[in-house]
Amino acid sequence: MLEIDGADGGGQIVRTAVSLSALSGEAVRIEDVRGDRDEPGLRAQHVAAVEAAASLCDASVEGLEQGAEALVFEPGELEAKDVSVAVGTAGSVALVFDTVLPLAAGLDEPAEVTVTGGTDVLWAPPIDYLRRLKLPLLSEYGLDADLSVESRGFYPLGGGEATLTLRPSALSPLALDERGALRRVEVYSTADEELRDAEVAERQAAAVAEGLDVDVSVATLSTYDDADSPGSAVVLAAVYEGGRAGFSALGEAGKPSEQVGSEAVEAFQGFRDGSAAVDRHLADQLQVHLALAGGRVLAPAATDHVETNREVVAAFGYDVTVEERAEGVLLEG
Repeated sequence: MLEIDGADGGGQIVRTAVSLSALSGEAVRIEDVRGDRDEPGLRAQHVAAVEAAASLCDASVEGLEQGAEALVFEPGELEAKDVSVAVGTAGSVALVFDTVLPLAAGLDEPAEVTVTGGTDVLWAPPIDYLRRLKLPLLSEYGLDADLSVESRGFYPLGGGEATLTLRPSALSPLALDERGALRRVEVYSTADEELRDAEVAERQAAAVAEGLDVDVSVATLSTYDDADSPGSAVVLAAVYEGGRAGFSALGEAGKPSEQVGSEAVEAFQGFRDGSAAVDRHLADQLQVHLALAGGRVLAPAATDHVETNREVVAAFGYDVTVEERAEGVLLEG
């Protein structure tokens, strides 16, 4: 059984370890889960992520409860089936999907994973980041998956629902080491139905479009959805010849819609000043694909998640190198 120290990292260690365990068939024990956090141990979204992966590979799991600081995951055979899990809080639906997404590489038949929880919440990518940016990018490298959003779940109640369909996939090496020219910008703005009269979604999208200084087409999509909690989100997806990058912001009570849009633009402008092919969050999330299929990814910087994730994939026998360069950090598998 592999032993992994989870003290220096967050939930990404758990997600990566469980993904690779399910694919490899190797059992794993994670000690001191999220040990450096103010509230250590598994949170609701981590429990849901492990439950989803365990269902797909008939795993035996010890320590699967909120607050647990040690987790044992012993996988069985990966099997296509329909799985439903509930986070039970506004914990991130997108991060649950990130755990099972790589399992498409080991499936023989399609599988569906339905998750209820938070679709657009703090400390996690909004669901449209996954649906509109990450999945289209990975489809170019062999991943066959799509995502439907039945309802939105904003902080603090969550209650949103989305379904990820995974199909058998042959992953190919990533070629994301040269950004190239900017092709287009896509803006996805959403808000609770109660905010329709105030045109919150349209105002967020307009603020993004007006704040951009680009010589390419800017496409905007504004939508409303019934949600248990009022809220809003905007995702700016920058599509380059050789990469993609996403930037988001969330609305909250008393925060003008125009400020929400401006925050996403500000994050994008900071990225434009560099040469990386993907944003830093996407670089964190691509290491499992790098481990499984190889390739190169040019990231803006080596975050703590990059380093801790690299240690996890190394424990499973994969080699992902990190090389500091003038234009960014090159991850290579």
